[in-house]
Amino acid sequence: MATAPLGDDVYGEDPTVLRLERLAADRLGKAAACLMPSGTMANLAALMAHAPRGAKAIVGSESDIYLYEAAGATVCGGISYEPIRNLPDGTLPLASIAAAFPEDDEDPQFAPAAVICLENTQNRCGGVVLPDGYAAEVAALARTRGVAVHLDGARIFNAAVARGVPPAELAQHADTVQFCLSKGLAAPIGSMVAGDEATLLRVRRIRKMLGGGMRQAGVIAAAGILAIDEAAERLSTDHAHARLMAEGLAAIPGVTLDPPQTNSILLRVAGRDPEEVVRMAASAGVAVNTFGHGRIRAVIHCGVTTGDVHEAVSRLAKVITHSEPRLNGAGSPR
Repeated sequence: MATAPLGDDVYGEDPTVLRLERLAADRLGKAAACLMPSGTMANLAALMAHAPRGAKAIVGSESDIYLYEAAGATVCGGISYEPIRNLPDGTLPLASIAAAFPEDDEDPQFAPAAVICLENTQNRCGGVVLPDGYAAEVAALARTRGVAVHLDGARIFNAAVARGVPPAELAQHADTVQFCLSKGLAAPIGSMVAGDEATLLRVRRIRKMLGGGMRQAGVIAAAGILAIDEAAERLSTDHAHARLMAEGLAAIPGVTLDPPQTNSILLRVAGRDPEEVVRMAASAGVAVNTFGHGRIRAVIHCGVTTGDVHEAVSRLAKVITHSEPRLNGAGSPR
């Protein structure tokens, strides 16, 4: 970051940003990409690029776009949300997506749908990876209705590692894709939007309007390049640590959870207030959080070692039952 060649990114003159944007576009199989300050702004700019004021975005009821991004599409873009209930595997039923379109597209009483939003991995469903073939089915439906598909792929590199495929394979059916350089990829800041050239020109203009135009942004982009080139290769370690932690947590009496697919673990503790468990865990030095529906979430990142996993499980066991479970095996993740 300290030695990155710099220029003015607002004028498209920062060579490190240009290198990052080319790398991101190539890795996602898209024609162009744009560096954004955050995933929230990236999703917002993509939705505004696809949907005119007065249109609506079809979103998951458990999606980050709908729940955690301050209704930005409505506030800033005049775009309404049509939430559809997510199934446990993260998908939106195709029949429900179809039903979200007005029966008569010409009836001025109804907001026209302009974009369908998917999320992979699906955060609130436990970091699950969308099933094979699902995105293609949604894209086919979108084409018949003349609307775009936006993929909130904040953790698409986690999804790709879990599936054993390149990220471009998971992004191929979306018109635009957002992914975070932070989170699992471990850069300190930044997200990317990737898509076709014309849409990315609109995204770039919207980024400026939202206050996201940055000058010597190469200092950020340099970390993003390392995130894509190097950090993505070690996400499998995070996934292995998550499985190890889930194994230990499942051995605690009263704890139930589904085996994690990626680096996110959702658990329930029978007979305990999740907020109380989170407060006691924080006092014990373990950072977890409530996550709706009576659940507690733990997320593995690059700063977590195998020893940390064992220590976290041990401390959580004491918080929950004042006992200490035993992990199977020697403790090193496969």
